[in-house]
Amino acid sequence: MKNTFLVFVLVVLVAFLLGVSLLVSIHNTVTVAMIPVVTEVKQIETTQRLILQRLNKGGNEETVLGRLSSIENKLNVLQARNTVPSFIPPQPPQEDFNKVYSIDVGSSVINGKKDAPITIVEFTDLQCPFCVRFWPPVKEVLKAYPDKVNYVMKNFPLSFHPNARPAAKMALAAHEQGKYYEMVDLLLQNAGDVSEAKVKEYAKQLKLNYNKLMDDARSKDAQYEKIISEDLALGEKADVRGTPTFYMNGKKTMARDLSSFKIEIDKLLAGK
Repeated sequence: MKNTFLVFVLVVLVAFLLGVSLLVSIHNTVTVAMIPVVTEVKQIETTQRLILQRLNKGGNEETVLGRLSSIENKLNVLQARNTVPSFIPPQPPQEDFNKVYSIDVGSSVINGKKDAPITIVEFTDLQCPFCVRFWPPVKEVLKAYPDKVNYVMKNFPLSFHPNARPAAKMALAAHEQGKYYEMVDLLLQNAGDVSEAKVKEYAKQLKLNYNKLMDDARSKDAQYEKIISEDLALGEKADVRGTPTFYMNGKKTMARDLSSFKIEIDKLLAGK
């Protein structure tokens, strides 16, 4: 019985020693495996200390870290208030429709009675599709108010419309024979086309002397160029931003059809 007990004790002791040996072996293995990790951690810590030392060399009054911390705090406050600013694209200045511009008629052709109490001025481009669209309402207004409204067209040829400037000159040449607005009408209908075939067609429709028309266009080109340049300069002073731009007794108007023109005209006539 005693021998059996001794054997049991020896077995337990051996098992314990084996267990301890196994644990020591595992510990040693883990330690060896962790050496690269520990080394890397130490390298990272060393690098961090170097970075902190370099950052803190920013000056006597305020360190780089201090500035970064201040910026971070401000951003946190803005985020907390939900007032972080976002980019807002620049907006064009608003139109002042009460401003009265001084627009001298100059050498421009007046359509209607010269002493009419209301003058509509339009800065136009004879190749502009919007000018074409809003030309018929102008003619309707002149018919509706033959004694009260006159109309003046100013030239504002846009650089990306190659026909606009030559068309403006052709209309001025037609004015030499008393057919300015009649030529304007045809030019607008044809996108300012001043090809030889088209000009011959215009001259025939308007019963103009074609040879004189072309001779005036050539010989008076410098004169017409001066008129157009003066109109462009006047348009810039009057804050023209595109074509067509309409003015009624010097004030910009957004009227574009007969009914809206009538509303504004009637107010002016009533002294309002």
